[in-house]
Amino acid sequence: MQKIVAIGGGKLALRETLAIDRAIVRFTEKSRPRALFIPTASGDSPEYCEIFQSVYGRGLKCSVDVLTLLGTAPAHATMARMIRQADLIYVGGGNTLKMMRRWRRLGVDDLLRKAWRRGCVLSGISAGANCWFEAGSSDSMKFYRPDDWTFIRVRGMGLLPATCCPHYHAESREESFAELIGKHGGVGIALDNNAAIQVLGDTYRVLASRESGRAYRLQRLRGEVERRELDARRRFTPLSDLGFGGED
Repeated sequence: MQKIVAIGGGKLALRETLAIDRAIVRFTEKSRPRALFIPTASGDSPEYCEIFQSVYGRGLKCSVDVLTLLGTAPAHATMARMIRQADLIYVGGGNTLKMMRRWRRLGVDDLLRKAWRRGCVLSGISAGANCWFEAGSSDSMKFYRPDDWTFIRVRGMGLLPATCCPHYHAESREESFAELIGKHGGVGIALDNNAAIQVLGDTYRVLASRESGRAYRLQRLRGEVERRELDARRRFTPLSDLGFGGED
């Protein structure tokens, strides 16, 4: 059964998302899962890799490997093997646009789609949440034009047919995301820092590592964008309640 955990934001180094991270590890149903960290969006930051090793390796007792893709990428067979062997894959935050372009150039998106189909837990934060959706609200342009940029819509992998918005309140994205949904339509899922949407097959639930972590559904109806908060529940709820289902 397909499994995704998309996290809106939070500082991994400060263990702000630890309750969600624990849920990701439990989601594998393995006592010592093999965790693969993909830090493309952060420019393959060595510091970020060490933080992940500290939290998921030493802290949550996973066997950790890291797939770096910038500069000289591994051979396709090596990438395929690393992704195939993983019980959970965690994608770090950063530049969504750069990451998706690189993945498509290397064929990593297709390898990740195969992992999803076999039931590997696909997870990540910020850019690593955007990537699993049809599209994501992204601040990627600030990496290219730091003095003159706006939020943009970046095409993701489409495993979840909706548009994601991470850091919803933390970065004051409420207005820009409503405008994006108003322009493009479809369902929007807005995630605060320390909040996540956990998807199991054709069901979902909202996770929060802090009380401030909330999730919202946005949709354009009769020319207006309506928003409702999604309840954080123990039980999984049909994705059809959000107006969409998983990919066929």
